[in-house]
Amino acid sequence: MRKPLLALTAGAAAVVALASPAAAAPSGDTIVTFSIATADLNITVPASINLGSAFAGNSITGELGTVTVTDERAALAATWTVTVTSSSFVSGGGTPEETIPPNNVEYWSGAATATSGTGTFVPGQPTQADAVSLSVPRTAFSKTSGAGINSASWAPDIRITIPATAVGGSYSGVITHSVA
Repeated sequence: MRKPLLALTAGAAAVVALASPAAAAPSGDTIVTFSIATADLNITVPASINLGSAFAGNSITGELGTVTVTDERAALAATWTVTVTSSSFVSGGGTPEETIPPNNVEYWSGAATATSGTGTFVPGQPTQADAVSLSVPRTAFSKTSGAGINSASWAPDIRITIPATAVGGSYSGVITHSVA
């Protein structure tokens, strides 16, 4: 009879070894995630401006009104650049005598009229002496450093040199500011 008792004891020991509880950990980690909502990078410009009148062979100068960039991307590197371009200014049928090309349009941004957020805001052309021809796209304003939500406003001016050969009439063109 000793054999069955020995077998029973060995079998019970095996069941006890298999059924022992796992050791509990002293701490545990839970990974938590969330998102910070971001908005867009936007620019607002005046809808239109009337510079008045001038004679052929002269120039006409005026302020365009306030341009504002609002950067709500909440970016770690919250930088942006505004580019400005000009179309031709045209009257009537757009013949050569009725067209003032973009190379006759000068632009200067002036200094910022308002800023918010951190970083460095840089005017493209701080003064009238820095005016540039819009014969090619130009940098109007930029933000070169900083993080988070920010904004900048400025009131740029343009000067249009009217060719001596230009005919009388009402001329219109488009100044375009783009931010990226």
